[in-house]
Amino acid sequence: MALTGQALAEASPAPSAEDDTEDAYLRIAADRLNGDLPDRVTENALARRYDLMPGRLAHILRRIAVEGWIERLPGYGWEFQPMLTSMESYQDSYRFRLTIEPAAILEPGFVVDRKALETVRAQQQRLVDGEIWDIGNAQLYDLNSRFHEVVMACSHNSVVIDALRRVDRLRRLIEYRRSLQRDRAVVRCADHVKIADLLLADQRAEASAYLREHLSTVSKEKVDRPDA
Repeated sequence: MALTGQALAEASPAPSAEDDTEDAYLRIAADRLNGDLPDRVTENALARRYDLMPGRLAHILRRIAVEGWIERLPGYGWEFQPMLTSMESYQDSYRFRLTIEPAAILEPGFVVDRKALETVRAQQQRLVDGEIWDIGNAQLYDLNSRFHEVVMACSHNSVVIDALRRVDRLRRLIEYRRSLQRDRAVVRCADHVKIADLLLADQRAEASAYLREHLSTVSKEKVDRPDA
C-alpha cells in the first residue's frame, strides 16, 4: 500500500551507508540500467561480481526491494522489475506527469494536508539552505519525489496517487544518471517551496500553473543535458 499524508512526508530515505556500500548500490543500478545484469540473479553471483560480503549484499538488496526495482523469487534468487531505460520512455514519463499532476491539484476532492505539506516544505527549504550539497543523487531523488507524492496525496484520487508512485518507481534509475547539477537542483527545490506556499495559502489555481511550469522546465533541463 502506498504511503500517504504525514506518513509519506516523514518516511525516511534509504539509510545512509558506508561509501563502499553506496558505491556498490550505484554500480548495481548503473549495470542494470546499461543492460549488463540479467532479469534474474542470485546472491552468489552478485556477491562475486561486486566483491561484497553476504551481510552487506543483503543490506543493499533489502534497500533495492524497498525501492521497488527488485523482488525475491520464491525459493531462490531475485528478479529485477521493469524500469525506464530509454530517453523516449523518460520523456514520456514527464509528459504523463504534466498531464496528471497539475490537474490533480484542481480535483474537487483536493484538501491540503497541512502537516504533511509543511513537513516536506521544510525538507525542501533545508535543501535550498545548503543540505543539497551534502547528499547523494539517490537521497535527493527520494526527497524530491516524496514532495510530489505528498502533493498528489492531497487529491484523494487513488488512481492519480498510484499512477505517480508507479512512474516514480520506474524512473528511479535513470533519474540517478539525469540528476541536475546541484546549482540547478537548488532552483528546482526552491520551486517546490513556492508550490507548497501557494497550496498552504489556498491558491490552488496558481499552484497548479506553477507546478506545470516547474515540470516542463525540469523535463527540458534533464532531457537536454549533454553530459548525461
